Amino acid sequence: MVGQYSDLDRARANVSASSTGGAPFLIAFACTLGLTGVAAFFIDVKLTALITLFQGNVALPLAFWLERRMSDVRMSDDNPLKSLSVQLAMSQILGLPAVLFVYQYAPAAVPAAMAGVGAAHFLPYAWLQRTRIYLGLGVAAAVVPFALTLLLKGSAAPWVLLFLAILYLVSAGFIVARARALVRDDAAAGLAWMPQGAGAR
Repeated sequence: MVGQYSDLDRARANVSASSTGGAPFLIAFACTLGLTGVAAFFIDVKLTALITLFQGNVALPLAFWLERRMSDVRMSDDNPLKSLSVQLAMSQILGLPAVLFVYQYAPAAVPAAMAGVGAAHFLPYAWLQRTRIYLGLGVAAAVVPFALTLLLKGSAAPWVLLFLAILYLVSAGFIVARARALVRDDAAAGLAWMPQGAGAR
């Protein structure tokens, strides 16, 4: 049974098991975006946009904490996908200049712009985390905030933020269930990452 799996199969299994499919990050960002959305009903649009830009500074530490609480497995240091996982997570930073441009000229559109950047980075996770849920999440996170912003214009920010919070939470629920099912299936199949040079593949 062991011999039928490649190192890539084992590496992906280790990624899913160690990150609970990426759900902790969705849960953390759902919390910070949701709180920002509620606050947006009581503060001006520029302050809302500014908080939206920097809420990740709270969400990321929370996400790493949740990941440790939710996952019994740690990603192996020699997992060849470890650096790719980090690069995918950090890819959103490259969209920051465009979002800052939006902040300067249309602050009410910042949540939709942030959602679009995040949506693009979700798509590769469909392969990495072995679930198509990320495809649906990416499309919804790109299209609906854009449509809400076109429809509601200057008052769109709180609704976009609350939509994203709900979308992330619902998606996280499905992803947790999928990740746990994968962990069970992988364990039954003997599909676990082995350090380089440890036994036959």
